[in-house]
Amino acid sequence: MTHLDIAEVARRAAVPASTLRFYEEKGLITPAGRRGLRRQYDPSVLERLALIALGRTAGFSLDEIAGMFAPDGRPRIDREVLTAKAAELDRRIRELGVLRDSLRHAAACPAPSHLECPTFRRLLDEATARGRRSPPGERPAASPPDRRAGRRTGREP
Repeated sequence: MTHLDIAEVARRAAVPASTLRFYEEKGLITPAGRRGLRRQYDPSVLERLALIALGRTAGFSLDEIAGMFAPDGRPRIDREVLTAKAAELDRRIRELGVLRDSLRHAAACPAPSHLECPTFRRLLDEATARGRRSPPGERPAASPPDRRAGRRTGREP
């Protein structure tokens, strides 16, 4: 059977090799072995990486994604979880639409100062209230992971 080395998998999946090593540490992927010092993967890892990418795009955590695979590596995706995530995305889309419209209003508002604009003030009040309601440990949606080379922060590279 032909295996792909880590560089080829990284190229085809469009992710850095460091991400592949991180996914391996998290138990999301498993190399088929090594050729010298280079990890070798079964070609099926590309499909698994595509599923992981889709899950990340949908907003699932890596731990949630890991739970979507059976012990034999096949996808085991709970349809109720997908329905709940879709509902969460619908809610977030509505919130983002309101935010977009408020920002556009604030950009064009004739008030002398943004702080004098009632719409902008309401936007500030909502942001403050939302910050108080965030569950402990929840990362803000706009906070990207630290992607600097070689830096390990416990988050995905």
